[in-house]
Amino acid sequence: MNDEVSLDDVLARPDVWRGSRSAGGSANGFAHAKIPSVPSGFAALDAELPGGGWPRGALTEILLDGTGLGECSLLLPALLQIQQEGRWGMLVAPPHRAHGPAWVSAGVDLAQLAIVSSAQPRDVLWATEQALSNAALGVVLCWATSVDARQLRRLQVAAAGGNSVMFLFRPLRAAQSSSAAPLRLLLSSGERGSLGLKVLKRRGAPCSRTLTLDVPRTKHWRDPHEFEREALVARPPSALPAARSEPSPVLA
Repeated sequence: MNDEVSLDDVLARPDVWRGSRSAGGSANGFAHAKIPSVPSGFAALDAELPGGGWPRGALTEILLDGTGLGECSLLLPALLQIQQEGRWGMLVAPPHRAHGPAWVSAGVDLAQLAIVSSAQPRDVLWATEQALSNAALGVVLCWATSVDARQLRRLQVAAAGGNSVMFLFRPLRAAQSSSAAPLRLLLSSGERGSLGLKVLKRRGAPCSRTLTLDVPRTKHWRDPHEFEREALVARPPSALPAARSEPSPVLA
């Protein structure tokens, strides 16, 4: 039995990186290393991500305050790519109910999308670990308000044991804490609906600039009554219906 492993196989592992320079002399040549990844759908971001996309078999941590900045729209191209591969996506403990028509409008196949809800943080992390051990699941999005260092290491180990893309959403205050995640991003709102993205941690040289991404979003991605409100604006006052309570927020 031959147990030899080639150097190329070792360097292709998502938990191994090496410093390098591109042909042009820039320090981000590692972004094109042979690391299994899924294109993010944003060229400027892919140029800064090791492997040229979202890493497979590794934990990606996304830090932001609140919801609705366009965080799901940012990950939408990867979800669509995974579904095209015939694999499922899973949302674990999303902060709001998922609005099915908006996801369908964005191209998501709901037949390949699972949603797990739980009020107990321990159950949320357990469900995420189990999802990462299932080869049928290609991308997992998990929202966690409280995760300690030991739990982060467990998630990273679980992610490294498979070929899935793993995203963990955490509050912005977690940026002050250390993390086992090889990739950490900070999201902020930009001008005119754009999304600000700063790479806090990555394999290789640090990234000092903040990226500005134009994240496309469907018109009713956040509010299922958006079209209805637009129609009301065009009606005369006498035709307006009685006021009603605002709809509950949906996953953005």
